[in-house]
Amino acid sequence: MAKALYGHVAAAPDRRMLDEVTRLRATVQALEFEIARLRAENDRLAAAVAEADDVLRLAEPALT
Repeated sequence: MAKALYGHVAAAPDRRMLDEVTRLRATVQALEFEIARLRAENDRLAAAVAEADDVLRLAEPALT
């Protein structure tokens, strides 16, 4: 068992696997950036809707 573990740890990493991990990390980073951008856009739109809702709401009834 120890020889198998040692061989696994001591073996040089596969270049294809390193390239794949690098590509996946870049993809994750791009997706995290997109999530942050979409959340900011969502917050902006929610604030605009809340502001428009406040403008449309009348403080007093129109007919008394």
